Amino acid sequence: MSTLQDKYSSVVSAAQSAGVSNLQVQEQDGILYVSGNASNTAAKDAVWNALGAIDSTYSASDINIDVQVAGLAAGAALTIATEDSNLNIRQEPSTEAAIVGKAAKGTSVTLVEQTSDDWWKVKTSDGQEGYAYSRYLKA
Repeated sequence: MSTLQDKYSSVVSAAQSAGVSNLQVQEQDGILYVSGNASNTAAKDAVWNALGAIDSTYSASDINIDVQVAGLAAGAALTIATEDSNLNIRQEPSTEAAIVGKAAKGTSVTLVEQTSDDWWKVKTSDGQEGYAYSRYLKA
């Protein structure tokens, strides 16, 4: 176990200096799991950047970072605050990603995770999960 700690010591120290609390790092079946609580998304980015410095070949499939950003708890109700159109809910946090659902202006969705500053994972009232642009979500 200590070799894992040594290998990822820069990730751990980067996360700690960025203010990630309850930090846990473990490796299982070739996938690295990092979890903890961050005060902001910059702290989460610091973890990614430290991992990239160790091994630039890391991809999202090799790694599972579950660092929750403070501010809103998972399960928080969010209101769709678009101008007048439906909000697209996408498969991935990108405008290029496939649309898996839509939420009408003024309706409510449930926060699953504040994935980044721009994209939050949400669940609609009919159980559809996907990523929505955070600018149009109001707590």
